[in-house]
Amino acid sequence: MANTFTRKLSRLTGTAATTVGAYTVAANTTAVVVGLSLTNVTSSAISANVSILDNASQVTNLAVNAPISAGSSLVVSGGDQKIVLITGDQLQVNSSAATSIDVVMSIMEIT
Repeated sequence: MANTFTRKLSRLTGTAATTVGAYTVAANTTAVVVGLSLTNVTSSAISANVSILDNASQVTNLAVNAPISAGSSLVVSGGDQKIVLITGDQLQVNSSAATSIDVVMSIMEIT
């Protein structure tokens, strides 16, 4: 099995659920999210939602209406907290305000 570290970025994410970095876990692959940070790039407080969309179109929430102060970040995954994604999974983010969140997702793919 090979392990490959990579990152996916989404800039100025808004109110529509957006797949981080347009990333879907490939066939025969497991992805471990070792870091997921959301940064509020606006001058007002916002709230954010983070969820996993699986290949059966089921949504599982990781964070719902999580507050992020102006200019601050929310770390959803990192340190001891990891998220495992399997083939077909997508990690999605949306915000209470248009073009308000930058997202950085660091992952380790196991193939």
